[in-house]
Amino acid sequence: MELALAHPKLGYYTTRDPLGAGGDFTTSPEISQMFGELLGLWCVDMWEKLGRPDPFVFAEIGPGRGTLMADALRAASLVPEFTRAAQVALVEISPILRTEQLKNVPSATWYTSLADLPNGPILLLANEFFDALPIRQFQRTDRGWCERCITLQRGDPDAPPSFQFGLKPDPLAVHFLPSSVANAPEGAIVETSPATDSVVTTLAERLHTQGGAALIIDYGHAHSAAGDTLQAMKNHAFADPLAEPGHADITAHVDFENLQTKAVGASAYGPVEQGAFLERLGISARAENLKQRATPDQAEEIETALHRLTGRTAMGRLFKVMSLTGPGTPAPAGFE
Repeated sequence: MELALAHPKLGYYTTRDPLGAGGDFTTSPEISQMFGELLGLWCVDMWEKLGRPDPFVFAEIGPGRGTLMADALRAASLVPEFTRAAQVALVEISPILRTEQLKNVPSATWYTSLADLPNGPILLLANEFFDALPIRQFQRTDRGWCERCITLQRGDPDAPPSFQFGLKPDPLAVHFLPSSVANAPEGAIVETSPATDSVVTTLAERLHTQGGAALIIDYGHAHSAAGDTLQAMKNHAFADPLAEPGHADITAHVDFENLQTKAVGASAYGPVEQGAFLERLGISARAENLKQRATPDQAEEIETALHRLTGRTAMGRLFKVMSLTGPGTPAPAGFE
């Protein structure tokens, strides 16, 4: 999964712009400016609660085209002291996406990992970042736990070999699987993500020692559970994750309970559903304000975007929001 997504020359993210109508999927910031604006105001509120640090690191990991950060900065400019104090930092490995981000956030400085960010208090946004980190899958069999691996199937001698799943016994798996799923029935699949654990641990340590807050938004489940969530998107439709590595977006659902467990040293809030979170931040009022100055067609687009972001049959329920803060930080908005 890591090779398919992040290989320097052949990886999905490193060789294309995957977003929008011409790509394979669309994220919340690309749906409406309201999303980034509200997150920007959330960050201003947290900056106030942190005591208005100057300077501070205003970072986003996995920033796509930079749309979210651009919208957040525009909304935050209502408080000039915030934008003057902010050291805007984008964590991005794709040279193609960095070029797009430069157009939208020319004031940013780019980094390749969370650990590379400058020291100091931090406000960090992570929208649909963790779902793209590589996972491992384990399946309960009559032989015990086995890891699902990728093998080559050679069938028709005139056709190229294809990838398929295989099982490798792993008697040690039971020792690092979540306790809630360790006794799952035969056939059950359980997912872990060492890459996610590493990022969250690094982030929590930083929040504990240097202060700040992070806002994590992604699709996934609130509690650890068995299930195969590995999926691929190509041309805005589901695809076989093994069919075209490097040419489709491969993701897995985020385990928010595991995020909280691994965030040792930080305070965790949530997860709450994205729809409820955005409503608490005032997205409906913002939509009404925008519609007052819009044409009828634009007003319809705003209403459609509002439903996509908050509707329980759209992104409002599947997507969850969690915040991590340093010790002693007042509770963040949206988690009442």
